[in-house]
Amino acid sequence: MVKMQRNTVLVVLSFFAIYFIWGSTYLWNKIAVTELPAFMLAGIRFVTAGCLIFIISKALGFSLKITKKQFKNTIIAGFLFLTFGNGVVVWALKYVDSSFAALEVSAQPLVVLIMMRILHGKKIQPMSIIGVILGISGIFLLVGQKEIIAQDGAILGMVLIFICMLSWSYGSLFVGKADLPKNFFVNTGYQMLTSGLSLLIISTIFGEQWTSPTTWNTPVIWSMLLLIVFGSIVTFTAFNYLLRIVSPEKVATSTYVNPIIAMILGWYFLKENISMQSALASIVLLTGVYFINTKKSLTIFSRFSGKRIPKKAAD
Repeated sequence: MVKMQRNTVLVVLSFFAIYFIWGSTYLWNKIAVTELPAFMLAGIRFVTAGCLIFIISKALGFSLKITKKQFKNTIIAGFLFLTFGNGVVVWALKYVDSSFAALEVSAQPLVVLIMMRILHGKKIQPMSIIGVILGISGIFLLVGQKEIIAQDGAILGMVLIFICMLSWSYGSLFVGKADLPKNFFVNTGYQMLTSGLSLLIISTIFGEQWTSPTTWNTPVIWSMLLLIVFGSIVTFTAFNYLLRIVSPEKVATSTYVNPIIAMILGWYFLKENISMQSALASIVLLTGVYFINTKKSLTIFSRFSGKRIPKKAAD
């Protein structure tokens, strides 16, 4: 696979999107799923976003033509990320707080690193290991609170979210190597549309009761609009772009920042509790992001160890 040319401004904006906007989607999904069936909610969100992306792509003069192999790969990627990786998480939000869901998913960088080691034979850098250890330590501080685990259905929701996290992690590696549409915006559109249609089929199979948008309350309508425009079109496009520009484990560090954003928004809008232990865990998580996501940390380690870190290893 040939790497796309790096645009520093786009990379920074894309990381902002997957760090902060994606962290907000836990709140928006939590609000929407209180009234709407989970798979219907996710299906409508992605089908609408996919259609809008195709309309915008045509207006910008982008070609929507792709090969059969590329179409097959977009279906696989869409299933790993959205049909299963996101759709089941939305369903699990019926049983756990939005902050808890985001906190559990923050274990993803560890899984990505292990998968890269097992599947691709990539060496795990020492500073990345330290970052992951800090991240996991932060997770234990957060989920080790009795008031969180004691909620009804929390264990079921936790198991489902963990499985979804595995799917999302493997999808990150798959997208980095697969033959996909060269235009990452068009690529996002195909993933959104195919996964959205499959989610609507799943919704029908499960017998979910569909409702008209005219019957939704105002917070649900706003949540759906935000999920479609920012949570889907903007952020998922940024995510696909980053997977072609930087290494998957760096993209996965968004799952360290997302919980902090979700926790703050959940506290402010949904009155979810933030304890001193949660605040401490957030600091630990952010420190983990620093160690995994900065080249400077590798340079510091090389000075203390006396070893030269190749430039390629820091990319």
